[in-house]
Amino acid sequence: MAFGGNLAHSGQLPQEILRRGADMLSARLDQPLVMSRLYATPAFPAGAGPDFVNAAAAFDWHGSAVDLLALLHEIEAALGRTRRTRWEARIMDIDLIALGTQVHPDAQTQQNWVEMPIDHAAVQTPDQLILPHPRMAERSFVLVPLADVAPDWCHPLTGLSVMQMLAARPAAERASVIALDTQG
Repeated sequence: MAFGGNLAHSGQLPQEILRRGADMLSARLDQPLVMSRLYATPAFPAGAGPDFVNAAAAFDWHGSAVDLLALLHEIEAALGRTRRTRWEARIMDIDLIALGTQVHPDAQTQQNWVEMPIDHAAVQTPDQLILPHPRMAERSFVLVPLADVAPDWCHPLTGLSVMQMLAARPAAERASVIALDTQG
């Protein structure tokens, strides 16, 4: 799971909101999260707003992926998240990146989203949950924090680990993801 945000809200900076969201999720799950460090990352897409603060978390979940996504959306809304346009600046974004080896809804739909040109993906929103996140392998701002909490997790369709996906990203992109703290 990945957290991100680049807008202050109610007097709180993005990193404070992110930590609050993690605390809310931990309380709702009734278990601690394994948290990555916090990272400063360039806005995506470039020029979409202020830099982001990103992190990743791992935890045990025994319910459905759809139920988990609904919980994540509830926490986003409680923190002030609104959804107007795709890839906009936001107070809080909690993305379900992967859930074990699950593929939703199926491998072909997953592949269609992976292969979708980025200009189409910028304006199209899936009408259903897609797992693993179809663009995770293209985003150092997801992979760097994810490497803190699940470096050996392997994509169920490509077989690549988080570390292998991260190593495939351009060095300059990886270097643009800067740790803000030394502890999760």
